[in-house]
Amino acid sequence: MAEVLVFHHGLGLTAGVREFAEQLRRAGHTVHAPDLYEGQVFGSLEEGAGYAENAGFDTIIARGAAAAERLAAELVYVGFSLGVLPAQKLATTRPGAKGALLLEACVPASEFGAAWPHGVPVQIHGMDADPFFDGEGDVEAARALVATVTDAELFLYPGDRHLFTDSSLPTHDDRAAKQVNDRVLGFLDRIK
Repeated sequence: MAEVLVFHHGLGLTAGVREFAEQLRRAGHTVHAPDLYEGQVFGSLEEGAGYAENAGFDTIIARGAAAAERLAAELVYVGFSLGVLPAQKLATTRPGAKGALLLEACVPASEFGAAWPHGVPVQIHGMDADPFFDGEGDVEAARALVATVTDAELFLYPGDRHLFTDSSLPTHDDRAAKQVNDRVLGFLDRIK
């Protein structure tokens, strides 16, 4: 079973992110889901993005790194949207990473100044018409990562919703989220 560190999206540690973590626990994995927003949960992406901008994206990433420091190095990093920033940075730069699951976002590998580490598998999931994932360059970054990493997969789902994987939000897409969850569990099952 894998040890997993889950980073929430720009609305905060919502009930849907906590439910995702609980699903992984029920499958037998050890899961940590730190609150990078210090207890704040927002009702809109604009409010959540405003909080992240005011705190500073470097601060959000540093909070994620601090959460990881208390844990073993052999982690699978999971990020939802904004949470991809600390997840992708740690998977890229912290020795011992066992894998990464990037949900609804991906940044260029060069963002963190290091090539993707050899032997660290990655899956990226997003909707094909999501204005954030498709419209802001994330899908291109994902395709570039998949083209250069041996064990990398990109899964695109039909639709235009952002945060479709969060069961507590109106943007949730049950069918696509179920496919994501099945693929995530399959990914974690092959981590040694």
